Amino acid sequence: MFYSENLKKKGIEHCFFSRKNGVSKGIYESLNCGPGSGDEILSVKKNLDIVSKKFGIQTEQLTLMNQTHSNKVHIVKNKINSGRISADAMLTKYNELALGVLTADCAPILIYEKEKKIIGCIHAGWKGAINGIIENTLKKLSELEGNVKQLIVCIGPCISQKSYEVKEDFYSMFMKKSKENDSFFLKNNKKTFNFDLRGFVNKKFKDCGVSQIDNIFLDTFAMKNEYFSHRRAKKLDENDYGRCISVIKKISSQN
Repeated sequence: MFYSENLKKKGIEHCFFSRKNGVSKGIYESLNCGPGSGDEILSVKKNLDIVSKKFGIQTEQLTLMNQTHSNKVHIVKNKINSGRISADAMLTKYNELALGVLTADCAPILIYEKEKKIIGCIHAGWKGAINGIIENTLKKLSELEGNVKQLIVCIGPCISQKSYEVKEDFYSMFMKKSKENDSFFLKNNKKTFNFDLRGFVNKKFKDCGVSQIDNIFLDTFAMKNEYFSHRRAKKLDENDYGRCISVIKKISSQN
């Protein structure tokens, strides 16, 4: 489990969970929190119960997304979760709710707007990041009267550049968006590239005017015993993979 120093200073309950201390077995060992995985439903539920208990809430108060690598952002207005929300980012003002994001190499991002006391989470893979999930989240923040200048952002464990090898078509896609994106790629001898997802996401926030950003520099691909990894599972010819969870919740004394 890892935490943001900046969020801790503000008394925001949050955690970037690893894959440890759960009940799942086999390739999902052990804290697999992904309802969309092929894991036993009961095991996933027990794992979500474990996570909820750490925040002192009922599992129904832990709101999850049905993530599709989209740029869709949802403002959560219901105090009790009635199912997964179809989005890749969420925002809320409710302190009764915890918001969760599931990842297995993509970047989990937790955010807090200090002035209006808005919490949020973002699932940022390459597809969501290039198509505006971060920009759309900050636009939605303004609908809640939030101010980007008051935002604290923490980018959690995700795949590192050294582990993220991509082909030329992937590189070309980013170059069509902007020639400046070349700075996020290292060229290899065999006409492949290594992509810096974390660097790309950080730049997105900075370009939008966010100055308070911290990072948890851990490589999900390289840390097999600590984190689930979609890319590692493919390399090992495993037919599925677990999902780690990252959660944020305001302390109950905050309005």
